[in-house]
Amino acid sequence: MIESVIVGGHRRIRPFNTADTYPEQSLSNDLCQVAQDLETRESVAIGNPAGQAHKVMDNIELLLGEAGAQLDHIVTCDVYLTDIRYREAVYRVLGERLRGVYPCFTGLVVQALARPEWLVEVTAVAVKA
Repeated sequence: MIESVIVGGHRRIRPFNTADTYPEQSLSNDLCQVAQDLETRESVAIGNPAGQAHKVMDNIELLLGEAGAQLDHIVTCDVYLTDIRYREAVYRVLGERLRGVYPCFTGLVVQALARPEWLVEVTAVAVKA
């Protein structure tokens, strides 16, 4: 497991950096949550927007758990899709996983994500009082 870091007075439990995800590139930036195995950095559910949404939510749930939080602490989600036709499949998964949570959703359709195989990306903000 990656060491936690303190940023802006907050402890980042499992920081992500593009240097780990894109070893072939000279990048060093932080990441949002995508359909990627957190240990191996391999993309998963290639070509399957619902499968990618499940992996994204698995990752978010895991990361929240590592921080002592859970899905019902989520207050906002930004969802990025590479094709509007993926909306129904992705939102069905997010709705199932966040049933009864009622976060504020913002959905955006973008031309592409950082990897061509990524169809969905989600940022989630959780608040634990």
